[in-house]
Amino acid sequence: MENYSSSSKTNRYSRHPSRRDFLKTSAGLFAATALAPFSCQSSKLFPRRLVRFGLVTDIHYADADPRGSRHYRDSIGKLNEGIDLITSQKIDFLIELGDFKDQDEPPVEANTIKYLQTIEKIFRKSPAPSYHVLGNHDMDSLSKGQFLANVQNAGIAPDRTYYSFDVKGVYCIVLDANFTAKGDAYDHGNFDWTDAHIPPAQLDWLGKEVKAARGPIIVFTHQLLDGTGLYYIKNAAQVRQVLEESVNVLTVFQGHYHEGSYNLINGIHYYTLKAVIEGPAPDNNAYAVVEVLPDNNITVTGYRKAISKNLSASSAAQLPGEIYSDAAIG
Repeated sequence: MENYSSSSKTNRYSRHPSRRDFLKTSAGLFAATALAPFSCQSSKLFPRRLVRFGLVTDIHYADADPRGSRHYRDSIGKLNEGIDLITSQKIDFLIELGDFKDQDEPPVEANTIKYLQTIEKIFRKSPAPSYHVLGNHDMDSLSKGQFLANVQNAGIAPDRTYYSFDVKGVYCIVLDANFTAKGDAYDHGNFDWTDAHIPPAQLDWLGKEVKAARGPIIVFTHQLLDGTGLYYIKNAAQVRQVLEESVNVLTVFQGHYHEGSYNLINGIHYYTLKAVIEGPAPDNNAYAVVEVLPDNNITVTGYRKAISKNLSASSAAQLPGEIYSDAAIG
């Protein structure tokens, strides 16, 4: 386990009181029933089964020579290893958090599509349902439509760039922040990668989704929601406000920032997974298996460079400060 450099920060956001009350109640209820005889812990109290899923991000595959710390060809072997181990854990689904493929310099569209098809074939080795989050590099020399035409999101309409799905009562929401400040979709590299936004229509949709969900919610995004700066969604504060209006939002899983990071803001965990692309194979790799437990605790088991972490419902409720940060994990 790597060491953490942790710091408490001043609260900059107003707390939704019901979030802490809900988390305390959930954690306390589970603790109380854990002391009772097993026969008293009925399926009516905790009707959800454990949900387990595989997580990977920033694969950046291309048949290209290394550039700096990015070893593009090695991503094939790294992903093969990750899929094999993740699949052995009997997962319910598999999701990647964006920047799935990369491109040549200069880009050749036909080659980019070939790289996408190659890495998608490996990703779909797993028999579990698979899902994609759009990252900025996924549109560096393609449109969103071209990307989606060459991948599969299980049970999702092929034109949906943001969407939701339910797994055993856990509600999963996938966001698409690949829009400029003017609301234009990223397309064939016509964008500044630091100009990432969730447009008003998607924000309205998100609000309806979190209000309608009756169980725990997990959010997936490429660009980050837990701060400000180059790697963050520019209207992240608005998005967080929508998420904090629901007591059910447990965790946001993010990619994009290759070093990885962690934050706890107003009772919601923000875990940024380390990138696959960084460094030569095989040791420089990162992937994880995530388990959502019936008490709303979440465990992240990281492999290779990925960090393992317990995302506790009780710690989210009881932490003295409202913002807790590991600026970089590891």
